[in-house]
Amino acid sequence: MENKRPPRNNGPHGSMRGMMATDRAKDFKGTIKKLIRYISRYKVSLIVVIIFAILSTIFSIVGPKIMGNAIQEIYVGLMNIITNNGLGMNYDAIAEILLTLVALYAASAAFSYIQGFLMAGVTNKISYQLRKEIEAKIHKLPIGFYDKKSHGDVLSHITNDVDAISNNLNSSITQVITSLTTVIGILYMMFSISWQMAVVALFVLPVSMLFITQVVKVSQKYFTAQQNYLGDVNGHIEEMYGAHLIVKAYNGEEKSTKEFARLNSQLYNAGWKAQFMSGLMMPIMSFIGNVGYVIVCVLGGYYAARGVITVGNIQSFITYMRNFTQPLTQVANISNIFQQVAAASERVFEFLEEPEEEPDTEYPLPVDDIKGQVIFAHVKFGYNPDKIVINDFTAVVEPGQKVAIVGPTGAGKTTIIKLLMRFYDLNEGAICVDGLDLKQFTRNDLRSLFGMVLQDTWSYNASIKDNIRYGKPDATDEEVIEAAKMAQADHFIRTLPGGYDMILNEEASNISQGQKQLLTIARAVLTDPKILILDEATSSVDTRTEILIQKAMDNLMVGRTSFIIAHRLSTIKNADMILCMDHGDIVEKGTHEELLAKGGFYAKLYNSQFEEGEEE
Repeated sequence: MENKRPPRNNGPHGSMRGMMATDRAKDFKGTIKKLIRYISRYKVSLIVVIIFAILSTIFSIVGPKIMGNAIQEIYVGLMNIITNNGLGMNYDAIAEILLTLVALYAASAAFSYIQGFLMAGVTNKISYQLRKEIEAKIHKLPIGFYDKKSHGDVLSHITNDVDAISNNLNSSITQVITSLTTVIGILYMMFSISWQMAVVALFVLPVSMLFITQVVKVSQKYFTAQQNYLGDVNGHIEEMYGAHLIVKAYNGEEKSTKEFARLNSQLYNAGWKAQFMSGLMMPIMSFIGNVGYVIVCVLGGYYAARGVITVGNIQSFITYMRNFTQPLTQVANISNIFQQVAAASERVFEFLEEPEEEPDTEYPLPVDDIKGQVIFAHVKFGYNPDKIVINDFTAVVEPGQKVAIVGPTGAGKTTIIKLLMRFYDLNEGAICVDGLDLKQFTRNDLRSLFGMVLQDTWSYNASIKDNIRYGKPDATDEEVIEAAKMAQADHFIRTLPGGYDMILNEEASNISQGQKQLLTIARAVLTDPKILILDEATSSVDTRTEILIQKAMDNLMVGRTSFIIAHRLSTIKNADMILCMDHGDIVEKGTHEELLAKGGFYAKLYNSQFEEGEEE
């Protein structure tokens, strides 16, 4: 079956950018109004940009008219020389005209530079502010939001969407101003020279647009297909490169190559048709335009012979006529650019308007004297209201107790931990720490009580020392080393090149999985948490490393309330209490010996693992 992926927005390709299909906003007018309100804070700068853009355009429009005067002076001078009437060439007049022309173009360039500088500042401020607001929003959204939206989508808001807004705004605003000013200015100059010739020049436009419209209708479907196939090719490359070890392990190179060849062939066929069709536009416009030039030149020569207009005016008119089609093409493109801006803005504004987490209490309680007692009172929770995961969870954990939570996959073990750290709010019931409801603390204060060691380790591109002190940035080097010693990590760290100063790469692939786990434990040790959470911390390491990790965790759990989630039941024999969960409920509780003696749910789990171990 053909693998269909949603088309990706990979940006414009080719020279006819404005003629390509693009994402469209669902509410174009509403989004543009929001964007205008958003950028209105920079209205002073924008007003200056508009004024300077208009002045720059006006000066450049006047240029051809003055150049025509210079050509007329040269023409008259040549005629004087040919007729030998004694007047000759008026070099002073020509020099004066040319100096005026240079001054005008210099002023136009200066105004253009200033408005470009100001506009770049405005668009980059908008990008800065949007990224700042998106980053702040990311931390305010409930965890449940990320259950429904991929990390790639969120990342695209802060990169692709903001870039699309910034880049397109920078070009479109100035293009609108300069294009409209140019069209109006050139029309005025053309009609001021000869209204008859201006009518002929304008007649070329509807003829050109008639042909171009037909080409666009055909080419647009190919551009849409090109974008879709480009998304397929990129998606295939991402999948195969991201899992290249698996591809090699299962000898999938040939299959991957064939699939890539198929997708690449589709992209090629759509791409060359799209580029060919868009490439027809300029020759068609040039041909029709050249026909118009011929008619204008013949008509201009006729009027010049009759003394109605001068040769210099004919040259100026032809220059205006050549320049007239460019702003019209830009105006046509701007509508497409605005669609891109609106589509990107709509995605950003939708993200910024997402419902945020329930705000923290206005009068939070301090967490300084928390001992670590945890009470679950008839907890009921579902990620969706119509699909309950935890039905009626009730338990009391005393300070310093080691509590193991066991059960089959999907029983709700990790969900209980997420509720304890208030990543989600309960549907019913309550969770209390030292008899105080979790909602009486701020989320940051509450989470500062916890230290976490998870199955999936996390590190970032920095030194080992900085990775350990991530939860406590102000920790001294001595505190970092002491934490590493408690976590059984000091020895292996000192054997690495650079020791504590060695830089971990993005995926920490320059150290082993077990070593990463020990660093995670050292990070937890350093924060000195009141409550500890260990979630499958030894599930993906060898036996020798497991012993090291177990010893490190034993050091870490001393005097702390600890919650241990483990599939290997042999690692929780010394737990003070074991909670057996199944389908969101506690079905058994007790110590390892008590539960084995019951011969119930836990005993079956434990014995099944023991038998599997014997078979192995």
